[in-house]
Amino acid sequence: MADSTRPLLSDFNSSESNLPPPRSLEETIERCIGDFGWAQFLQAALVSFAWFFDAQQTFITVFTDSQPMWHCDNSDRVDSVCNTSSSNLCTLPNQTWSWDLNPHVSIISEWGLQCAGSFLKGFPASSFFLGCLIGGLALSTLADSSLGRKNMLLLSCLIMSLSSMLTAFSTSIWVYAFLRFLNGCGRATIGTCALVLSTELVGKKWRGQVGAMGFFCFTLGFLSLPMLGYINEGNSWRNLYVWTSIPTLIYCCLVRSFVRESPRWLIVKGRKEEAVSILQSIASNAITMSFTNLCFEVENDQSKSNPDVYDALKILVRKSWSFRRLLAAMVVGFGIGMAYYGMPLALTNLNFNLYLGVVFNALSEFPAFLITFFFIDKINRRDALIGFTALSGISSALIAVLGQKLGSLQIVLELLSFFSACTAFNMTLIYTIEMFPTCVRNSAISMVRQALVFGGVFSPVMVAAGRENQFWSYGLFGLIIGLCGLFVFGLPETRGSVLCDTMDEEEYKTLAKRQFIG
Repeated sequence: MADSTRPLLSDFNSSESNLPPPRSLEETIERCIGDFGWAQFLQAALVSFAWFFDAQQTFITVFTDSQPMWHCDNSDRVDSVCNTSSSNLCTLPNQTWSWDLNPHVSIISEWGLQCAGSFLKGFPASSFFLGCLIGGLALSTLADSSLGRKNMLLLSCLIMSLSSMLTAFSTSIWVYAFLRFLNGCGRATIGTCALVLSTELVGKKWRGQVGAMGFFCFTLGFLSLPMLGYINEGNSWRNLYVWTSIPTLIYCCLVRSFVRESPRWLIVKGRKEEAVSILQSIASNAITMSFTNLCFEVENDQSKSNPDVYDALKILVRKSWSFRRLLAAMVVGFGIGMAYYGMPLALTNLNFNLYLGVVFNALSEFPAFLITFFFIDKINRRDALIGFTALSGISSALIAVLGQKLGSLQIVLELLSFFSACTAFNMTLIYTIEMFPTCVRNSAISMVRQALVFGGVFSPVMVAAGRENQFWSYGLFGLIIGLCGLFVFGLPETRGSVLCDTMDEEEYKTLAKRQFIG
């Protein structure tokens, strides 16, 4: 492979400035884009809004798959065998009790799953996360190879929207679980593509803040669910899937018409004319740039051919340093994902109002977003991740150990644990962006997100088992996120580093940093 110290771009004409010619793709794009202007903001905001719909589909089962409240029928004969506070619903004759609301409010009451095992109750939610896992593995590298960031984002949103609409017509738990699986397959790459595309449209000064915009939109999407659930209270759970699918379809049209492809990806793929056109359209620098003589010399050999869709993954595991980084980041992501996706589902296990619990959980993502947005450039990635995973683990473990003795403090500890997991989740994605070069960045982010989702696959079953013993939910959440967080020690610190575009550049930067420290 070519010498990584050779300039990626040459003959950059900056006739109206006294600036020296740029030495790399990073510097050239930085100079072309300049300050963070309205063009970049509108692009980043539109791309990041995909997270809104992502959050809705991720946590919608908190309401659609919950077990509704029930009551004993009023009669002297019934009172002798039925007590709402102490009776086991599954041991009561059907004529002695009734649901508080219409049976169609939840899949549990509509399909008579109240006495089913924890596996069957958690199967649809687990199917969703399993779909995220398989969909991510099957589709993630397309954003690095053939489709690009924009088209992959559009395809993912379209699949998620259509499958959500079809879910409203499910006729059984098995059809429902299958459609949730398809929904997860479509949703799998949305956050990855949105995060990578939005951050590749700006310079390094605004990279962390732009990445945090997606987390903010995810919070808004999460927060919209209790509102929709409250409006739909007493009505069919199917309405929620319809109401969340139609806006996603409209969003797909906006992406198709207004979102621009990443100029970095276009350059790496050798499509320099398109890259120049996009740079011209979003450049906010007051300096007049001449693009006519801009010549891109992409050093990555993979960009000069039509690579297989899994070449990016092959490149990642070929280098020992990148494989170690990827493996450690995925282990950390697994622990964070299990706690992050599991705790909102486990709210039904606490003695607290479900709607308020979901609202408080969604609101706890705002301080996580603010920390990421305002302090991402001021805190070390490694120290922050270790601290937040440890805090989440301890808080969650205390819920399992002390249980009902905590009373109302249970929800306080749950919010502290979820907030810490949220912040760790956000920082892990930003951290991964900074650890890998452009040619494999989307695939690396996708693999880490698959690890996050893989943790979520186990969460619904653990939540169902935790209804009898909190250790199987909050106890395991705390133990696993705490232990997995220790793997951060195997990762390099990246605060303030530049984004590299080829594996050679990243390797050269790593070696230079080691020599400097040594």
